[in-house]
Amino acid sequence: MATITSDKNTHVKNVLALRHSHHRRKQGRTIVEGLRCIRQALAGGVAVTEMFYCETLFAGEDERAVANQVAQAGGRVFQVAEEVFRKMAYRDKPEGLLAVASIPAKLLEQLPYRGRPLFVVTENLEKPGNLGAIVRSADAAGADGLIVCDRLTDIYHPNSITASTGTVFRVPIAEAPADEAVSWLRDHGFQIFAATPNGRHSYTEVDMTGPTALAVGSEHLGLGEVILRHADCLVRIPMRGSADSLNVAATATVLLFEAARQRAV
Repeated sequence: MATITSDKNTHVKNVLALRHSHHRRKQGRTIVEGLRCIRQALAGGVAVTEMFYCETLFAGEDERAVANQVAQAGGRVFQVAEEVFRKMAYRDKPEGLLAVASIPAKLLEQLPYRGRPLFVVTENLEKPGNLGAIVRSADAAGADGLIVCDRLTDIYHPNSITASTGTVFRVPIAEAPADEAVSWLRDHGFQIFAATPNGRHSYTEVDMTGPTALAVGSEHLGLGEVILRHADCLVRIPMRGSADSLNVAATATVLLFEAARQRAV
């Protein structure tokens, strides 16, 4: 296999283009970097169409096995010179693996509904790192899915994927306007708990053991009127310091693990 030694290579140029959201939307593909995230994508059944690797940047021996797995599944695999790979990579410390993968698409109707489901609803999120961190916490807490409303960032932004450690490919995620999300949740018997600094009840005072949707908004914009108006309860996380609120990912994590604690009792 010939090694790609120029960043003018067509495949390399396309990877660089996929850093931009309009190219990701147009192609229905995104960039996945690093062994852990690529493994999650493969385990989630996501189609990896291209794999680029640089052996001089490998941290262990598993990288080669993952590249072979992609090749056996029909993906195209390219060896890349280190200088070129570093230009393709968006991590500060690249691990020598970068993939181009199809973006999963789920409608609200395709989200799983079984037993006592636990969902996170996000609205107006601006930072891909926050969105990815929420997905990672949702996965860790055993949530059944995520609904992204009126987003201001890309769910499959490379930084969102990295922040989620690849769990964006494992947690069922749907995107919908807030009013459609609320209607779907109501039709499926969910209680909606909206997190806001002005919430009437502490998050530990509400019962999250039934079908539950935990709604969080950005620090700048917060939750919109639709979700706040239709929520069953506005909840707050008590603050003891000078800060009046938590980072949105931290808020979602606290609520998720309180729900998990209640359900484990």
